Amino acid sequence: MDIREIQNLIKFVSKSGATEVKLEMDDFKITIKTTPEGAESTTTYVQQMPVSQALPQAQAAQPTTPAAPVAAVEVNDDAKYITIKSPIIGTLYRKPAPDKPVFVEVGSTISKGDVVCVIEAMKLFNEIESEVSGKIVKILVDDSSPVEFDQPLFLVDPS
Repeated sequence: MDIREIQNLIKFVSKSGATEVKLEMDDFKITIKTTPEGAESTTTYVQQMPVSQALPQAQAAQPTTPAAPVAAVEVNDDAKYITIKSPIIGTLYRKPAPDKPVFVEVGSTISKGDVVCVIEAMKLFNEIESEVSGKIVKILVDDSSPVEFDQPLFLVDPS
């Protein structure tokens, strides 16, 4: 099961009205818990199961492809800022490597297509690109933190 299938499953479960769904495959387990209609949060747990056999070298080395650009949505609280949201679930890293500087800081000016962070999902590092140009006003997630699908990551002032 790839990231897009997991994202589609999350969307389907949240729209279905189910409060909890568990899916077990050979190599991983997924548990999706949703809250009643009035609330907005969805919790998803992905747990990889240990693999008993070593994968052949050709299967183990999968190419890292950048994730689809992040959709930009206006924030309800302050309409002048645009939110960059997570397109996938995983662990957010603000640096390309531990010894490298962060991609963006508060006050950084970004252009459309600039990488703002990396999200690790299932051992793949996905570069998250901005779909808007502007200035980073607020960073909403700490480095090395788990993130959910559609979770706000950065606030951008497009002016």
